[in-house]
Amino acid sequence: MLSKQDKRLIKTAKKYIGEKPIRGGFVKEVGCALVTEKGRVFVGVNMDLASGIGFCAEHTAIAQMVTQTDETHIKRLVSVQKEGILTPCGRCREIMNLLDVRNFETEIIVEEDKKVKLKELLPMAWDVSDKSKCKAW
Repeated sequence: MLSKQDKRLIKTAKKYIGEKPIRGGFVKEVGCALVTEKGRVFVGVNMDLASGIGFCAEHTAIAQMVTQTDETHIKRLVSVQKEGILTPCGRCREIMNLLDVRNFETEIIVEEDKKVKLKELLPMAWDVSDKSKCKAW
């Protein structure tokens, strides 16, 4: 069951959608809104561009959070398009995981009346606790 805050977050994300064709593709097909541990709300839209160089609405919202605060813990997140609510793609799920281990407990709104935790959507997430096993470092 969704709370009043969840429903407000859905409405916030919906405010930012409105597919707009541009020279290289489309923007604003998807809107995302997230709430941080401290109660701050951040939003973003997608960019679906030629040559696969676009990015997801979740990326934009998360980048806003990281840019404007020192927070990395996301309490709740929703992504929407004109047809309804979407679940974050695998790449977005991993971004949340890699950003903060506490994000496994992030509530992801997946339907108009349902939310799940990120750990349910990402059962085989990267474990970067041993940096010697990760080639990125």
